[in-house]
Order: sequence, then structure tokens, then C-alpha cells
Amino acid sequence: MRIGELARRTGVSERSLRYYEQQGLLTADRTPGGQRDYPEQAVDRVIRIQELFAAGLSSRKIARLLPCMRDSDGGPSEIATPQLVSDLVAERDRIDRMIVELTNSRAVLDEVINAASERRE
Repeated sequence: MRIGELARRTGVSERSLRYYEQQGLLTADRTPGGQRDYPEQAVDRVIRIQELFAAGLSSRKIARLLPCMRDSDGGPSEIATPQLVSDLVAERDRIDRMIVELTNSRAVLDEVINAASERRE
């Protein structure tokens, strides 16, 4: 599939898809005319990349992680290393800390909103 179709199917801009290629996160074959030609699996890969970015991982960490994710048979990849697992646990712990901090911030905002709402009544 061409880059435009991949962009439409994933909701990711063509510019982002080119960036993913540049960072080694996504690969495409080239047609004789030089256009990118993505396999069907690229849709799932782009969605996974987006999820990892949303989790706060950098492109460098994503590039290390993608080859180690589950293989097509559903089992863990053989190239996943203990260091990678350790890095991922650290990322998960960082996300957990962010969730606690955001929950606390939301509670403070709720208090301010409630106080401001009571004054208006």
C-alpha cells in the first residue's frame, strides 16, 4: 500500500510516517518508480508505534523495543533481553508516577472548581 493509504488507515500523517522510517521504526519497499510500498502489517505496526509514543516512550526506545515485541505466533520475541525488560519496567514505573501526579493535580483542580462554583451560587 502507498503512504497515503497507510496514513488514511492509521490516522497518522504522511510526514509522521516518513519520520518513522527515518528513525528505523517502519520500513517500506520501493516501487520501480521510487514510491513507498508498505506491507499490510504496517497498519498494526504504526498503531503500535502511536501507542508507544502516547505512553511517553522516545523514538530511540521504541526502535529498541519494536523488534522485541511479540512475534506473529503470539510468543515473546527471542531477541528480548533482560536489559530491555528492565528498561520497560522502569518506563512503566515512570508512567505510574505520572498517573499519581496527574491524579493529584486533578484533585487540586476539582477543589478549585468546587470553591469557585460555590461562590457563584
